[in-house]
This record gives sequence, C-alpha cells and structure tokens, in this order.
Amino acid sequence: MKKIALFVDVQNIYYTTRQTYGRQFNYRKLWQMISEQGEIVIANAYAIDRGDDRQMKFQAALKKMGFHVRLKPYIQRADGSAKGDWDVGIAIDVMEAAKNVDTVLLLSGDGDFDLLLDKIKEVYDVRAEVYGVSALTANSLIHAASAYHPITEEFLL
Repeated sequence: MKKIALFVDVQNIYYTTRQTYGRQFNYRKLWQMISEQGEIVIANAYAIDRGDDRQMKFQAALKKMGFHVRLKPYIQRADGSAKGDWDVGIAIDVMEAAKNVDTVLLLSGDGDFDLLLDKIKEVYDVRAEVYGVSALTANSLIHAASAYHPITEEFLL
C-alpha cells in the first residue's frame, strides 16, 4: 500500500478558499479521498494560534480526523502588522518525511515551496502533489509538482 504524507498550510488554504469562494475547505472530504489512495502515515496541519474558541474547535476537529496540529503563536508587531508563518517548519518536516513515504501531498499555493518539491523529487524520488486554489497558487509551485489538484467547490463546505 502506498505511504502518503500530508502537509497542510492552514492559513494559506483558509484565506485562498475564503477569498475565491467565500467558503471553507472540507478537510474531512480530503481525508476520505486521500485515504482511498493509500495509507496516510503522516498528516500535519500548520496553523497560527490566536487562542479563540472557534479556532480551538477547528483544531480539535482536525485532531479528531487524524491530523497532528502544529501551532505557532500569533505575533502582532508594534506597527500593527502580523507575523506568523510555518514555511520553514513545513519544509523541514517535508524533507524528513520524504525519506519514508511514496507520496508527499502539500496543501498550499505558496510559491516558496517550489524548490522544496524539486528537491524531494530529486533526492528521495517521491511524488510531490499539490492541492491549491488555482487563481491563487503560484505557477512555479504547480510546475514543481508531480501532480497539481485544483481546489474546486467539491472540496468546500
């Protein structure tokens, strides 16, 4: 059975589906679909912790599905801007996981991950698939992927 590692850039998926469709992503449907393709041996969801009740319920639902939820604190800068992304953490975890799986699935539209996908395909000979909202997924990421799956309305609540 194919071993699959699943990595979700939660903020990216939340904002891109909301901006494009005005709706939320259906993680349960994704999990069901992916689990039919093989064994999900790693499932990490990376999010920013603001500590509000709705977010904590969402994180609990992800955990119940089987995700390991990784959190970073929300940081508000003095100038009013906010900081909090998981790009380096995701990259490290993907590199580690790629050694032991057949397929890496990344949910993000962030073009910063294109080099990561090129590297794991070259070094570990794994499939590197991407799920992202077409209008908001970097072309470089789409081209770096072994397969690109657009997030369409079928993946939404």
